[in-house]
Amino acid sequence: MWRSFFLVTLVWGAIYLPRLGSLELKSEEGRRVLPAVTMLQTGNYIVPKVGSEPYLRKPPLVNWLVAGSFKIFGARNEWTARLPSVLCVLAVALAFVGIARRSLGPNGSLAAAMIWLTNFGLLEKGRMIEIEALYVSLTALAFICWLSWWKEPGRRWLAWTVPWIFLGLALLAKGPLALLFFYAVVLAILWQARELRELWRWPHLVGLILMLAIFGAWAFPYLQMTEAGHVAGVWSKQFSGRVTGADFKFADWLLNIPRGIAYLLPWVALLPFARFALLENEKERKLCRALSLGVAVPFVVVNLMPGALPRYTMPLLAPAIWLLAIFIRSHALLWPKQLRKVVSWSVAGMTAAMLIYSLAIIPLLQRREKIRPIAAQLDAAIPPNELLYAIDPDYQPFLFYLQRPIVYMDEVSDLPRSAHYLLVQPADENEATHSALWTPGRAVPILRIKDYRGRRVILLQVQNNSALPY
Repeated sequence: MWRSFFLVTLVWGAIYLPRLGSLELKSEEGRRVLPAVTMLQTGNYIVPKVGSEPYLRKPPLVNWLVAGSFKIFGARNEWTARLPSVLCVLAVALAFVGIARRSLGPNGSLAAAMIWLTNFGLLEKGRMIEIEALYVSLTALAFICWLSWWKEPGRRWLAWTVPWIFLGLALLAKGPLALLFFYAVVLAILWQARELRELWRWPHLVGLILMLAIFGAWAFPYLQMTEAGHVAGVWSKQFSGRVTGADFKFADWLLNIPRGIAYLLPWVALLPFARFALLENEKERKLCRALSLGVAVPFVVVNLMPGALPRYTMPLLAPAIWLLAIFIRSHALLWPKQLRKVVSWSVAGMTAAMLIYSLAIIPLLQRREKIRPIAAQLDAAIPPNELLYAIDPDYQPFLFYLQRPIVYMDEVSDLPRSAHYLLVQPADENEATHSALWTPGRAVPILRIKDYRGRRVILLQVQNNSALPY
């Protein structure tokens, strides 16, 4: 087992660590990082904020982890921001090797760990500080614990409580969607085994209490510190948008299922070779049929929702990998002789490809940065010891890179007279430049910036009369 731990850690390190912090923030990473910076500055860890506005759409677990990483390492950069994601990926791989070893056997558990590390879904998300890496990993840990222990003698309480701790953390990462996938698999297996009564026994009820307590420890003070009605409206809109498809695009919707399947590439290519008849016994065949049903039904249902995106079904990666591992352990893959080393060669090939990407491709991508140059312009225009006052800046990822404290304000009227440098959106420029706060001086534009999304911001400097142009 220790050799397996070492091999898994080695492959993980080769894939996920090289040049982890080399690329600037991309996609939604700024929404995970900026609230963490604000939490450290203000000490408010309950209500995440992007700029001056509370960020109500997602719970704050990812922000807490980023803030913790910044605090532990004493550095605020892309590497420390992304480290929680890659550590979560490693935790699941080690859980496959350690916790699942009794159920999947030495070969099956090691194969599961390698498939976990090298599927396309995690290769895309695992090196970013995005919610998916954290949320999918927590759900995977819940699956691994339950599937490993639910039939183990003497581990009934572990099986029905520990997974719900991870589910409670998953609720803090993204909300309740993980429960749909988890219970779909659990119900399918219990139904096949005729043990649905387990859901009404004390261990499961205690697990549910633990899960709700973990979520409630944040949710109750959060609702007290915000407008509960507004928060409920935001959450309701989030959910209804997924069901009704507010931004429905037919062409994208048609590709949901193919794209969802693609997240398990290249390993999904093994499924056509799987043969239930080659499994060891009828009990194992029933388990695999139930597992297949528990994965397939929610995968299809969720991807057919008008507002769904393929990444929503990523929590099903773990039970799908478990299923593949059973076939590998039982030698129930009927394939040509020349493909029998396909798992080993695929892992080696994927690891080599990611090393090439990290060492050769990332340096090329660094030349096309769009966010850091904006921060460099602003830092060059503002003296080192000056504060920057950002007036309702909305979501601006470049603020992460500014080498100075930033004070966020909702309105121009909230500014102190001591403010010398202001960052405003076009809608607030007129009010700022005509404010009497600095009379006889006034704020004048010194830098106008248009970012890669077409958003515009203006940097204003408060100048006295002698400095004003006539």
